[in-house]
Amino acid sequence: MARDFQRRIGAFAALVLALPASGQVTFNRDVFPILRAHCQSCHRPGQAAPMSLLSYRAARPWAKAIRNAVVATKMPPWFADTRYGRFANDPSLSPAEIDTIVHWVSEGSVEGDPRDLPVPVQWPTDGWQIKPDAVVSLPPFRVPARGVVDWVYVTVPSGFTKDTWVTSIEILPGDPAVVHHAGVFVRPHNSNSGDMLAGLSGMVAVYVPGFRASDFRAHSAAQLIPAHSDLVVQLHYTPNGNTVTDITRIGFTLAGEPPRRRFITYSPQPPAISDPDVFRIPAGDQDWASPPVDGVFNVDAELVWFLPHMHLRGKDMQYSLTFPNGHRQIVLRVPRYDFQWQIGYDAASPIQVSKGTRLHVDAHYDNSANNRANPDATRDVYGGKQTWEEMMVPFFGVVVDAHVDPRAVMTLPGQAGAIGTGP
Repeated sequence: MARDFQRRIGAFAALVLALPASGQVTFNRDVFPILRAHCQSCHRPGQAAPMSLLSYRAARPWAKAIRNAVVATKMPPWFADTRYGRFANDPSLSPAEIDTIVHWVSEGSVEGDPRDLPVPVQWPTDGWQIKPDAVVSLPPFRVPARGVVDWVYVTVPSGFTKDTWVTSIEILPGDPAVVHHAGVFVRPHNSNSGDMLAGLSGMVAVYVPGFRASDFRAHSAAQLIPAHSDLVVQLHYTPNGNTVTDITRIGFTLAGEPPRRRFITYSPQPPAISDPDVFRIPAGDQDWASPPVDGVFNVDAELVWFLPHMHLRGKDMQYSLTFPNGHRQIVLRVPRYDFQWQIGYDAASPIQVSKGTRLHVDAHYDNSANNRANPDATRDVYGGKQTWEEMMVPFFGVVVDAHVDPRAVMTLPGQAGAIGTGP
């Protein structure tokens, strides 16, 4: 009893200290700074979230829903296990910030003095997360209301007439409701090649629900787009009952000078993903283990970014390293995967990997009725391209010196080349 009483007193004291000195919690002074820092990147027009939180007028009707979501830690979405690794883009609210929102709602969700409102962020226009220096638009594509649309590959000129280092790449779907994913590859321009996939140098950027912008500036790095290259864009459309014409765009920010560090995006898959005798998730199995992805670093490098990708039965994914001295380290564990929020995780500090370090990635799937996202728990599920099939693609980003040949950085057994081939 005494210990419980002390715990309650401690919690109450922490709550009191979290409240503003002047008493009443207001939107302008207390809540808006929280929304600006943690929520508005998604909760604004043209972004993934369903409502805007840019102003009191926009946020006030959602006050109770905001309170319920943050108390339940459903928002902001974040799925990394806090025991393993620290990430620079973690949007999670502190207990004090959650308490502030709870008190704002319980006290009537008042607006407060307009003079207390901090300066709003000047967000990029036209739906971009990062204001681009150059934009490439794809031709319109008509997505039917129903049926199955096979993966589409579109080739367009990059528009770069000289070797160009880009510091960010953002894929902006015209209609996110029908774009399951998009991946950008680079290949030399060759108008005589009849093979759409010939000469691909690897994926340089990806869009999936919840993630669409790769910002290499966070790692003091850039990616190289060779002069006169073509962009090959892989698009997976999912009809949603309405006929839609999609025009996806790709935005780039450009380096002012050649960088010292190169960012490389990897998208490997288990070698057995296409073998139905090996990659088969039995009906009703709530903890099926996928064949893993394994790789080895051939040079010293930095591991800086992760993005787990599965479909509706995806349950968890874990990345681990084994160093040449035998030490093993878990660098990311996502214990509760969510197909609707496929988050990229930026390491707060680069993970130094020496030559000979091994990467190992495990994943599990829930094909039971306990999985609310599961469309049919009575059938076996196999590896495949469509949403009702399954994938296991542990994206990750590596930084090396700019002069290093990206094809020599890693060996990924069973992969088509050193760099993965797409989601």
